[in-house]
Amino acid sequence: MSNATTDTLPGSAAPKQPGFILTCLGNLLKGGIAYWLWVFLLLTGVATGAFFYLGQVRDGLMITGLSDQVSWGFYIANFAFLVGIAASAVLLVIPAYIFHRKEMKNVVLLGEAVAVAAVVTAMTFVTLDLGRPDRLWHLLPLIGEFNFPISLLAWDVTVLSGYLLLNLLIPLYVLHCHFKGREPTFWAYFPWVVLAMFWAISIHTVTAFLFAANSARPFWDTALLAPRFIASAFVSGPALMIIALQIIRKVTDYPISQDVIRMLAVIMTVALQISLFFLITELFVDFYNEGAHAASARYLFFGLYGFDSLTMWIWTGIFLNIAAVLILMINPLRENLITLNLACILAFVGIWIEKGMGLVVTGFIPTPLGEIMEYTPTVPELFISLGAWSLGVLVFTLLVKMIIPIELGYRQRKPSA
Repeated sequence: MSNATTDTLPGSAAPKQPGFILTCLGNLLKGGIAYWLWVFLLLTGVATGAFFYLGQVRDGLMITGLSDQVSWGFYIANFAFLVGIAASAVLLVIPAYIFHRKEMKNVVLLGEAVAVAAVVTAMTFVTLDLGRPDRLWHLLPLIGEFNFPISLLAWDVTVLSGYLLLNLLIPLYVLHCHFKGREPTFWAYFPWVVLAMFWAISIHTVTAFLFAANSARPFWDTALLAPRFIASAFVSGPALMIIALQIIRKVTDYPISQDVIRMLAVIMTVALQISLFFLITELFVDFYNEGAHAASARYLFFGLYGFDSLTMWIWTGIFLNIAAVLILMINPLRENLITLNLACILAFVGIWIEKGMGLVVTGFIPTPLGEIMEYTPTVPELFISLGAWSLGVLVFTLLVKMIIPIELGYRQRKPSA
């Protein structure tokens, strides 16, 4: 009797399978206790940040450590760092879509998920930095005054929004094709991939121009700023992806080749060497014939008139980066996952210090009038930032949960030629 009830009767339709969207959403609801505890932890972080942010909306930016003298701080430091993380996804896109390396194609969607999560988090930090986020509608074309192409901020909004859209639509198309059990049509996505490659470089270049365009701030007024941004992005991004891919490989059945991690480690090694070389050239220019333009650099590296709150931080960041590059330059250590992961953590933190607080806050000290007002993030700022980072990790987690089951199912079914 049981067989009669389960067999499909002649002439009857086969059971209808859920569609692509429902399948993606259904994947989010599947998971063990560890998955749901992780999601709960991230939602708790988001809720905590939201609670403190409500206080900032009510009382204004006075609850932060920002001032008229230092108007960019912890929020913009995280923004600048995360834009680099987003741009680094191109390191998987190029070998996967341009050179058709199979092991890269297996993980390229995960790399683009990192880009999406990073852009979302970066945009969140910009919003947090606004004293009146309810006035965002002024940025909308036709409704407000977008001031494009005059305003560099308008350029930044454009490139970030465009990059987010590209990193959503391209993987969505590829994933949908895999859900249907077929290879994506090459010419349907390849032109957009090429555009996304150049767009990835543009988002960090425009971010660097936002700083460098402030000619009254000598610390940022350098042509090396954009190249330094790109080099450091190709350190912090691979460092994060190496650790994330290992975690995914550990907690899921998704196949991730060790060759992917090796390639990212080599890129990270070269990029970190270049980043440190750029730092040395900047130090030479600032201090060999030191003038008034080097006051901000002196404050950062050695202290100025007794003010030195960032000095310990920057030297810690430099030490971490040097330790990381020494590990990465020794092949047996780079091949060993324990020492490789240590180097990734050191470089990730070191770049955050150098490119975050070390870059953003230092540009304001001293002011063009010679004032020195030091900046320290407050407890509300730290918790609000925790909420933004939790949101980004949650976005990445949910994207991975949607991607992996479909990709595994596609690999189990052999697509027709």
